[in-house]
Amino acid sequence: MTVGKPRDIFLVAGEKSGDELGYKLMRALRAAAGGELRLRGVGGEAMEREGLRSLFPQSDIAVMGFLPVIARLPTLLRRIAQTAEAVIADPPDVLVIIDSPDFTHRVARRVRARLPHLPIVDYVSPTVWAWRPGRARKMRAYVDHVLALLPFEPEVHARLGGPPTSYVGHPSIERLADFRPGVEEAQARAAIPPTVLLLPGSRRSEIGRLLALFGETAARIEALSGPVDFVLPAVTHLEGAIREGVARWRKPPRIVLGEAEKLAAFRRARAALAASGTVSLELALAGVPMVVAYRVSKIEETIVRALATAPSVVLPNLILGENVVPEFLQKAASPRALASAVTTLLPDGPVREAQVSALARLDAVMRLEDGDTPSARAARIVLGM
Repeated sequence: MTVGKPRDIFLVAGEKSGDELGYKLMRALRAAAGGELRLRGVGGEAMEREGLRSLFPQSDIAVMGFLPVIARLPTLLRRIAQTAEAVIADPPDVLVIIDSPDFTHRVARRVRARLPHLPIVDYVSPTVWAWRPGRARKMRAYVDHVLALLPFEPEVHARLGGPPTSYVGHPSIERLADFRPGVEEAQARAAIPPTVLLLPGSRRSEIGRLLALFGETAARIEALSGPVDFVLPAVTHLEGAIREGVARWRKPPRIVLGEAEKLAAFRRARAALAASGTVSLELALAGVPMVVAYRVSKIEETIVRALATAPSVVLPNLILGENVVPEFLQKAASPRALASAVTTLLPDGPVREAQVSALARLDAVMRLEDGDTPSARAARIVLGM
């Protein structure tokens, strides 16, 4: 870094979750730097509101899953090259890649080949603990430090020979007050009929595979337990597809839109049926016992089964080190099995209490020292590079 010039940080976020992390990191970097910063790179709407001028729309590269990636491959390869060349042509003080390893790690490898001494930080560890563990050791060649969201990830990278890794905290722990019920909301959790959340995912492919399944399961839950208030928090861009799908259900759920309505539903819910993903951790932090279900395509199933190593796909289970949340994958995710599992969580009793008690331990496991926040801790490490 040249004396007198502002510190220069290049950030690359490949999808919405990375964009959310990225804008908080930008804000924390400014607060921690105590001086002018040059922040540039690739991001979405949140990072652009924070002042980033993205090289191109993030929607060009926000692709998930094996088949969608293949379909968009020419665009992805072009954007990988464009991003790497932007870094190489005007080298920053540090490159921060955020999540989306299929895109960001390819950028990092190209940059490392041309700028071998440029520090590269990876914000969000790839799921090397779940599948393809060999990636951890390979990352040492082009990543200098990993900022981990989950408390067990530093030990995993050390065991697998990955880069130096620091636990900086999951962004959800910055929002605990949003998840925790007040007195009236806690009382609502015991109301009759009980509120059961249905969370079939936030991607179109997940809705396609899980929505009808959740509808059949909801009907069976009512047949087993009596009337239930089913609430489905929907992401706005999938509202139309979800409303069209639930219109065919025997009893359509109450659909709520937006983050505020979703959190309000979490604070009043008795139990939940959810797709695998970050939402399981959010439910756990809200103290909502749940059942997790997931289905992927036959091609994806074959690949995942060949490469998967994790004992669970549920984040709270992995963090706690025990399978406290029941999970049903592929054919095991049948309406009969799911309904039976959810129904056991509705009355007070040993099954419900065991899960609620286990989820309550997450605070201690995930807490950061001295009231720190994930974005602040991440910013200090980035600036220290």
